[in-house]
Amino acid sequence: MTTRGVLYIHSAPRAMCPHVEWAVAGVLGLRVQLDWIRQPASPGTWRAEVSWKGRAGTASKIASALRGWQMLRFEVTAEPCPTAEGERYSATPDLGIFHAVTGMNGDILVPEDRLRAALARAQEGETVLAAEVAKLLGKPWDDELEPFRYAGEGAPVRWLHQVV
Repeated sequence: MTTRGVLYIHSAPRAMCPHVEWAVAGVLGLRVQLDWIRQPASPGTWRAEVSWKGRAGTASKIASALRGWQMLRFEVTAEPCPTAEGERYSATPDLGIFHAVTGMNGDILVPEDRLRAALARAQEGETVLAAEVAKLLGKPWDDELEPFRYAGEGAPVRWLHQVV
């Protein structure tokens, strides 16, 4: 079963750009050449966007291929398909990687065990419930990435299809 999604590279140093392309090509099984443009939110860095089509689980593989690369900010999304929920991955150098399952309309679906754990930590005084819910929804990542998203409005997007 196939799905489609988008990879947003919000900021990458110029020297890292070919490595990002190679990593994504390794996942998709085809040559990838992204249209890199300067990232005004972080001078000296570049940004790119690419839409992809592939098997369910491709977003996870792309995120895994890019995770842990310091100085790289990215997001990968996948739409739901008949065999899998949608996904969203966000990554920043300071926060690491965030993963969420998304429903048909793009809402984040939080598993009940994670909600119960957040409630328990709040009831024990370890944290504030609002802060825990914000983390479950990826708010710290959204807050950090928003200036980079805004700076990319109007950027060109290209479609890539995974070799199946």
